[in-house]
Amino acid sequence: MSESKPWLKIYPKGVPANIDPDKYSSILELLDKGVEKFGDLPGYTCMDKTLTFRQVNTYAEQFGAYLQSRGLVKGDKIALMMPNLLQYPIAIFGALKAGLVLVNTNPLYTPREMLHQFTDADVKAIIIAENFAANLEKIIKETEINTVILASIGEMLSWPKSSIVNFVVRKVKKMVPAFNLANTVSFKEAIKLGKKFSLTPLESKAEDVIMLQYTGGTTGVSKGAMLTNRNMIANMLQIESIMITQLKEAEEVILCPLPMYHIFAFTVNGLAMLSIGAHNILITNPRDQKGLIKEIKKYPISIIPGVNTLFNAMLHNDDFKALDFSKLKISVAGGMAVQRSVAEKWEQVTGCPLSEGYGLTESSPVASMNPLDGTGRIGTIGLPVSSTDMRLVDDKGEVVPTGERGEIQIKGPQVMKGYYKRQDETDKVLSDGWLSTGDIGKMYEDGFFEIVDRKKDMILVSGFNVFPNEVEDVVSRHPKVLEAAVIGVPDERSGEVVKLFVVKKDKSLTEKEIISYCRESLTGYKVPKHVVFRKELPKTNVGKILRRKLKEEENQD
Repeated sequence: MSESKPWLKIYPKGVPANIDPDKYSSILELLDKGVEKFGDLPGYTCMDKTLTFRQVNTYAEQFGAYLQSRGLVKGDKIALMMPNLLQYPIAIFGALKAGLVLVNTNPLYTPREMLHQFTDADVKAIIIAENFAANLEKIIKETEINTVILASIGEMLSWPKSSIVNFVVRKVKKMVPAFNLANTVSFKEAIKLGKKFSLTPLESKAEDVIMLQYTGGTTGVSKGAMLTNRNMIANMLQIESIMITQLKEAEEVILCPLPMYHIFAFTVNGLAMLSIGAHNILITNPRDQKGLIKEIKKYPISIIPGVNTLFNAMLHNDDFKALDFSKLKISVAGGMAVQRSVAEKWEQVTGCPLSEGYGLTESSPVASMNPLDGTGRIGTIGLPVSSTDMRLVDDKGEVVPTGERGEIQIKGPQVMKGYYKRQDETDKVLSDGWLSTGDIGKMYEDGFFEIVDRKKDMILVSGFNVFPNEVEDVVSRHPKVLEAAVIGVPDERSGEVVKLFVVKKDKSLTEKEIISYCRESLTGYKVPKHVVFRKELPKTNVGKILRRKLKEEENQD
């Protein structure tokens, strides 16, 4: 077995080759076991208000009963559209108790994007932060939504803070545009009303789809990945099996700066941490660096998950550098490539290595992870997680020899059932249980994998492949560069050339300086031919740089 899976020979001590994806029949069974074991421990904290796992479970029961009282039945879809608030975990578990399918939705979506997702997913109910209700009002008549639950930033906090926060959000900062939606109820009111009803328990089976998680849309139309109980449990156990060697049950505190509507935070913070009784510190607005650092200061944080842009931003903040990192055991990055300069500086500042992992929405999401025992390698995505096979194939689907580049394919119990209502799209990426990722990578002899780039982002200069990640990684090491992104643009002579977009850290940085710096580390055809300085780069709400947006802007010019 280890010949086809060389990584098993170098798995850290205590990490199993396989996990049992049938350990729990459903996420609800996982919740019950977690509450039984850790019920009175702090589960989630947001803006100084803490709920124990038992309190979350009680509220979820009431909330589930309310949803059933509205006529929602097993299999109906419910959209969750809010930032990280105490309402989020209650909504997740309450909706699942009611037998509903979760549709996590980015609160910053435009009405057009909302309409696409809600109609594509056949959404019947929504929990939405009031800040975004005005957008819902514009499209609700074109959807099947008939149950609207409004969440406010302050409602679950202790009095008088709850009133003060809502007053500031609504009246002072004017962050809630006027809206007029009929038959709405507040989240808190829904929980209260739920007390009057009894929750009808529903059987939740391993293969039941419990989530439609929409792909980020960075490579085209957003599609709903159908994720089952078994998918989510498998990935939760895979994450736990890697981390548990470093962690202690009922003692850990994990920061949650990434939004829980994103699959990375949903699985890592929402599920994997429940199984070990870790305390989640929910960050409502991670872009507020001052507020984020204030929260890190308050709690003995032992785990920080994030993306490269978040780690990079924190490292450029003097207040962050002055924090006490003595309790920090694990820093894990996903969602996009981690730049070497960021990883090296992170370890220098915090004393904790930054371990890069890899995955997709379609794999719930984690597929590989760098070991946490000090054997991880910067610049790689580590080793496939337990019960997971990874391979590289060429354009004909043939497996390529070790060390050669090919498209990464993943096989394991965390791989989705398929795309909702899109069999044609499913058939393009799933074959014999193998998920084609669209990412180009290579595997070393010992089983470590490295991402070379997205298949679709590859730039072809005079017949030579240029991978944007490589150029971006070099540029980001320049001391005067804050962020960088690279795309290919048409060129009469060579077909395409490299165009670089840079956000300066130092105003004195010039185009000439960047080019000569690139020439030191890159072959001629990889050196950018065009350099554009920008104040900021387009990003998803999770902080992933959108090369697609830069390409679209380029095509409009």
